[in-house]
Amino acid sequence: MVKMLDLRIPYQKINDNDFIYRIVLKELKVNSVKAINWVKKSLDARSKNIVYNLRVEVYIDKDFQPQTEFYNPQNVSTSKEVIIIGAGPAGLFAALNCIEKGLKPIIFERGKNVRARRRDLADIHKKMRVNQESNYCFGEGGAGTFSDGKLYTRSKKRGSVNKVLQWLVHFGADTNILIEAHPHIGTNKLPKIIQNIRASIIENGGEVHFNSKLTDFIVENKVLKSIEINQNQIIKTDRLILATGHSARDIYELLHQRKIKIEAKPFALGVRIEHQQKIIDQIQYHGKLNDENLPPASYSLVTQVNDTGVFSFCMCPGGIIAPCATQQNEVVTNGWSPSKRNNKFANSGIVVQIIPEKLPNYSPNNPFVCLEFQKEIEHKCWVAAGKTQRVPAQRLMDFINDKTSTNLPKSSYQPGIVSVNLNKVLPKFVTEKLRQGFLDFGKKMKGFLTNEAVIHAPESRTSSPIRIPRHKSSFEHIEIKGLYPLAEGAGYAGGIVSAAVDGIRIIDSFVKETNF
Repeated sequence: MVKMLDLRIPYQKINDNDFIYRIVLKELKVNSVKAINWVKKSLDARSKNIVYNLRVEVYIDKDFQPQTEFYNPQNVSTSKEVIIIGAGPAGLFAALNCIEKGLKPIIFERGKNVRARRRDLADIHKKMRVNQESNYCFGEGGAGTFSDGKLYTRSKKRGSVNKVLQWLVHFGADTNILIEAHPHIGTNKLPKIIQNIRASIIENGGEVHFNSKLTDFIVENKVLKSIEINQNQIIKTDRLILATGHSARDIYELLHQRKIKIEAKPFALGVRIEHQQKIIDQIQYHGKLNDENLPPASYSLVTQVNDTGVFSFCMCPGGIIAPCATQQNEVVTNGWSPSKRNNKFANSGIVVQIIPEKLPNYSPNNPFVCLEFQKEIEHKCWVAAGKTQRVPAQRLMDFINDKTSTNLPKSSYQPGIVSVNLNKVLPKFVTEKLRQGFLDFGKKMKGFLTNEAVIHAPESRTSSPIRIPRHKSSFEHIEIKGLYPLAEGAGYAGGIVSAAVDGIRIIDSFVKETNF
């Protein structure tokens, strides 16, 4: 017999297996059990009585039998080919599923492999020089490779989500991602996992090509016929998986030039705030500090300001703010954490919903209205900070009080920060909502409002400002036969796991077709 139990364990006892074993025996009113398998773990710190919510499978009179989505590749070197543009999570997991299903994936990635990509990231930090094809957004593994590896998703497709997590474990992730409510790999570990995935794809007959940029589509009578790579290589294909990520602006422009339908999409834009981690720990853990049984604290905040959402995004406990521009004449911030989340700072995006119809230059015939707004803000911030990869920054209370900060504390943002009154840089409708949002958050988290916190601008790549419309069930573009836009770049998924799920599901859809 196997029983499922939900337990509330005092946080101090979460690593005491004997204590948990005794609680299980007491709950089931038995003298012994054969095994206890942890299914899900989450921390509840809403009251001073901090507990872990723990869901366990208890094997009373039978041996533990793990149910794992093992990755089962086959050699596909001579199989039917599937062309994939982009080696982010959507593209990589589409390729992995191809290999399981007996199809040969051929990936073309505009950026470099993980090892070579690191040198370009170092150039941004040390020389403030942005490589347009290899940066925090472009390259092997996509934007998530060096931007944290958070695996939390709101996707309701649990079967596919579990498969993604278990395949990540197969390629080197820690097994704790299978049970944590908010699983996290860490930027220091994710690159090796990505390399292992690439090695498996190649070993089993697939192909991965770097420095290979999609530069044209050839479409006849609304049917995809071929593509162009690097302006000189023509590849015939009647089925293309487009998984280029939310920052591939040239792809949107190319689609528009080729009269392939795209449309403006709501997104969010604001700032990235940084506190000392100990401040967030003290707030969230009711004064408890430096307790080894408590992880670095996080938060999730949301409010409505004049019918517009203001919310935290990509919160990184023990994290670092990263420079994520993809062009030299812009600045962009994002956040990441190492696996131990042991940096002394905590950061999070605090962003405002941007609705296309509410923008000054909105036109129903202009699919670029949100993208143009995003680019304008990134450029203005670049100018405000001195036309380098430094970013404009301001102490939190100074921002709320519309006052330029006379000095700034140390920031984790390595290229450096410049004191700027962000009320004079960001649009008024954004700053007004941000200020009220911060005041609301200060009521929810006593101590959040402090002039020791620093806001960095902009946080602008929360999601794609453009959608590539597709059919719901087939994933095919609504007008172009053979074009399959996926994940964040298409405006349909946000984050590593949801993008990977999109990649898996498209191949499942292909395999179900009798004519494929």
